Amino acid sequence: MTVLSFIACRMFEDEITHIIENDPSIRKLIVVENEDCAGLTDKLDSAGCKYELMQFSSLPRMSGIDEEDGLTLIVYMLELALHARPDNLKKVVYEKTEELSRYADGILLFYGLCGNVLGKIEEDFSSSPCIVRILKEDNGTVVDDCIGAVLGGRAAYLEKLTGSRGVGTFFMTPMWAAHWREMVVSAGMTQDPNDIKMSKFVFDHAGYKNVARMDTGLYYEKDFNFMVEEFARLFEFNIIEMRASPELIKNCYRKLRADVPGC
Repeated sequence: MTVLSFIACRMFEDEITHIIENDPSIRKLIVVENEDCAGLTDKLDSAGCKYELMQFSSLPRMSGIDEEDGLTLIVYMLELALHARPDNLKKVVYEKTEELSRYADGILLFYGLCGNVLGKIEEDFSSSPCIVRILKEDNGTVVDDCIGAVLGGRAAYLEKLTGSRGVGTFFMTPMWAAHWREMVVSAGMTQDPNDIKMSKFVFDHAGYKNVARMDTGLYYEKDFNFMVEEFARLFEFNIIEMRASPELIKNCYRKLRADVPGC
């Protein structure tokens, strides 16, 4: 019996659902029950994926999770608002990694550099018997953030930024579209998620003119197009279409499985 764990920002709900839906080797799926797991469980329900909700305090030791052969996956979702304070983000992610390493053979962190606080986490846990990995490009570079992850890495991210020719472009994945109000508060743009006037002032001052509708090929957020169009209307942005993909994230999962003995 092998146990893997995902510790993830909610921005990666779609990619996690996609991985789980398409991996028949997962014999048992445990979602840690907290106030941030509902979005993921709704998508797992829609995809027909079976799982068990469990309080973190109730997680059994690895040897007691399953007597049968096969893969057990534990998923721990963390709140979006952690990004508002990078020092707190690091503290929480490190704490959860330490706690879950007691149960798991391998952990994949669905995060990037995120304010340059998580870039050394693999090194910091290198002495742990649990293998800890973070989202990386093939060349070993940690991705910048959730946008860089679905664009395929830093070079592609930079190409998209420079391709805007000095015009600010707001990149919007399906999860960003669903939660942009919460994220502008976390970014310190406004204290009121419904204060469009203040958010627009900040966007205008920063030179944003476009919103990129990023088609990741995943359609768990059913109202994605409508939400992007509403955002563009509120802030008077032009919509540009952009291709994205979960392939880098899936590849990181494959690499973790290759690194974990018996997986």
